[in-house]
Amino acid sequence: MSKIVALDIGGTNTRVALINEKYEIESVRIEPTVVGNTELFLANVKKTIEESIPDWSEVSALATGVPGRVRYDGFIYALPNIHIENVPLADFLAKTFHKPAYVINDAEVAALAESNVGPLKDAKSLYFVTLSTGVGGALTVGGELRNSSYEAGHTMTAYRGEIHEFEHLASGVGICRLAYMNGLQVVDAKEFFALVRNGNAQAQNIYRDWVKMVAEWLEMIGYAFEPEVFALTGGVMKSSDVFFKDLKMAAPHCRLELCGCGQEAGLIGAAVLGFQKSR
Repeated sequence: MSKIVALDIGGTNTRVALINEKYEIESVRIEPTVVGNTELFLANVKKTIEESIPDWSEVSALATGVPGRVRYDGFIYALPNIHIENVPLADFLAKTFHKPAYVINDAEVAALAESNVGPLKDAKSLYFVTLSTGVGGALTVGGELRNSSYEAGHTMTAYRGEIHEFEHLASGVGICRLAYMNGLQVVDAKEFFALVRNGNAQAQNIYRDWVKMVAEWLEMIGYAFEPEVFALTGGVMKSSDVFFKDLKMAAPHCRLELCGCGQEAGLIGAAVLGFQKSR
């Protein structure tokens, strides 16, 4: 049975898993991500893989999702959360382990997981959205990537006569900024939505602005790409019990659903990428 060495690299941890064609995770190893030094970062990735995968006889490829901008050939322009730039990760992995290696953005990886393995896999087209520290998005059609926008969160949005980047007001960090602009101090999105839940009038006024802003952004994407379904995840969605019903009502032309792959989306999606590329 063919298998993929799947990597999910984040600003905090690097996860390496061996995944088979049934998308079963046969083994997984988690190590802290080395930040601030490209050579040490690559050495740590190499070491983690070597300690994770003792038998390479059935491995077809390595596939990786990373939180940054990636060129078509797996060269990473920048990993802001890891504080390194110009990382030739795909080339490094291929030369080190003598297997094909593929690297794409982590939002793209999660989109592949949701459209191929998750509960929404029967949708003909799916637009994946992550509302977290920032905002990311990716479109799949027939389970394959068709459009990925590193700029999705940087869409220009009007708010009270001024122009802002969408994620600067709508993401987890953006919600804090939006609240501050309206005279309310919160430490994070969780606190903000707790105030909304508890009936704080000031928070609820800001909340209505936020829902309208996110709904308009989703409707804009829906108009541009016409996905059958939107799959939403990210740290902000941990408070979806507060806002998801209102968001659905505010974006009536969009079918909004919660992602189903959970914490394994990064590894599963990387495996999907590896198998698709290895066909």
